[in-house]
Amino acid sequence: MSLTPQVYWAQRHHELYIRVELSDVQNPDISITDNVLHFKALGHGAKGVNTYEFSLEFLEPVKVKVVQRSTQRHVNLTVKKTESRWWPRLIKQERKPLFLAPDFDRWLDESDAEMELREKEEERISKIRTESRIREDPFLYVKRGYLFMYNLVQFLGFSWIFVNMTVRLFILGKDSFYDTFHTMSDMMYFCQTLAVLEIINPLIGLVKTGVVPALIQVLGRNFILFIVLGQLDEMQSKGAVFFVFYLWSTIEIFRYPFYMLACIDVHWKLLTWIRYTIWIPLYPLGALSEAVCIILSMPIFTETGKFSLQLPSPLNVNISFAVFLSIYLVLLFLGLAINFRHLHKQRRRRLGSRKRKMH
Repeated sequence: MSLTPQVYWAQRHHELYIRVELSDVQNPDISITDNVLHFKALGHGAKGVNTYEFSLEFLEPVKVKVVQRSTQRHVNLTVKKTESRWWPRLIKQERKPLFLAPDFDRWLDESDAEMELREKEEERISKIRTESRIREDPFLYVKRGYLFMYNLVQFLGFSWIFVNMTVRLFILGKDSFYDTFHTMSDMMYFCQTLAVLEIINPLIGLVKTGVVPALIQVLGRNFILFIVLGQLDEMQSKGAVFFVFYLWSTIEIFRYPFYMLACIDVHWKLLTWIRYTIWIPLYPLGALSEAVCIILSMPIFTETGKFSLQLPSPLNVNISFAVFLSIYLVLLFLGLAINFRHLHKQRRRRLGSRKRKMH
């Protein structure tokens, strides 16, 4: 009597997968005749090294070509269906032979297989759209080069601030808090002035991010830097400045490399996770440190009368700039809520989809 190997099978709409449990196969004889798969080979199976064979008459017509791939542990066969459709079973015989079983490593039910087909089709369409968009935009690489250089310069600038502040903190301890502005302000002025491009870029269509979140962040930071800190000598020696600068630079040394690598279609999973997670603790802390700076500056603006608004006669009322700062405090936390919502949506879109696919 001939020996029969254990055979496992699975399917997709357009093809069949058959796995024969034989190791160290030699001289396999595999063919399809009259819609029947014939297999015969010398190999190591359940009964040791012997010649094993079997035949399967398929339920519906298949193409005669068999794609075979042998490994040390088994033989994989792929057979194309003549018509792309889902079969209720593999073979014509209703009663399944004992040696045939589902291949649960590759098994999908019909709905899962249809979902897989849709995903592949969507991926194909997306690829076609991307390629056509690349062909249609002759300035694509110029735009990418500009965005890459912008993000690189910002990354280097904020990295310089972060590294210098960290080194000074280790060497000087708390004393480094009080001269942060005098040692770091020039580079921070440069980086935050350059950051105005983050408002312009989405306005002219270079990037597809929203204008409002960028507007809130850039104008908010520049208001703190150029008005609250830059115009009051008394504020420049406050310890709160250290925390503002340190939190800003910590966020940016992860954000800018992420966008820089995205310009050249490089996606690093760890960096992506950090970029869409680190803002959760750092953004509220940054807003809190900015609020502390504003509160500390209020009595100074009141005392010096700087930027006060003198209403004309007959009102003759002097409105201190501290009043505007009080209103700005409310807007600061309102802007934080808007940006928090925006970043949460981005995080869910970038990281949430991966989690769903894993389940």
